[in-house]
Amino acid sequence: MSYYTKAKFFTSAPDIRHLKDDSGIEVAFAGRSNAGKSSALNTLTRQKNLARTSKTPGRTQLINVFNLEEDRRLVDLPGYGFAQVPLAMKNKWQQALGEYLQKRKSLKGLVVLMDIRHPFKDLDQDLIHWAVDSNIPVLALLTKSDKLKSGKRKAQLLMAQEAALAFMGDVTVNTFSSLNRQGLPELEKVLNKWLALDVEKPDAE
Repeated sequence: MSYYTKAKFFTSAPDIRHLKDDSGIEVAFAGRSNAGKSSALNTLTRQKNLARTSKTPGRTQLINVFNLEEDRRLVDLPGYGFAQVPLAMKNKWQQALGEYLQKRKSLKGLVVLMDIRHPFKDLDQDLIHWAVDSNIPVLALLTKSDKLKSGKRKAQLLMAQEAALAFMGDVTVNTFSSLNRQGLPELEKVLNKWLALDVEKPDAE
């Protein structure tokens, strides 16, 4: 049984000032509004409705926190880029994202989710640059990998890994599919490291 099944919703906050105690270890998930972030979190935690999925991208307008244990959390950051929302709201989201990445001391890793067919758009790159500047390791997760055949998927991964070198930071790239769980063990391995889990524990495998 996976360690991540114990994830439970804890709180939602409009910005960093409304988040609870900045202690312990947090890993955050961020991505464009149509990148499959909620689906990835649900797949990781083996829960259908932990993170709400919507047919209207961009519904995640708050910072949502899920507790794993008292001192370990997963954080779902507001989606960005695609949603049909007013510009002022988009700017507010981006400001909240930037503040969180630059000022949250308990943040130990950032998963940036990107559709494998459209990786490293401008806002994705901005987010990764923010993280690198704050010395936060990044996992660029290429979602919806089931949409591509094996050869094309491998080519996209290699291209993205090469592109990631330009960030000059701790940025790794993996592929992922919520549909068939491709890449799930690799995602868990990265998260286990960031969350400082004892991977010898049976429930952390």
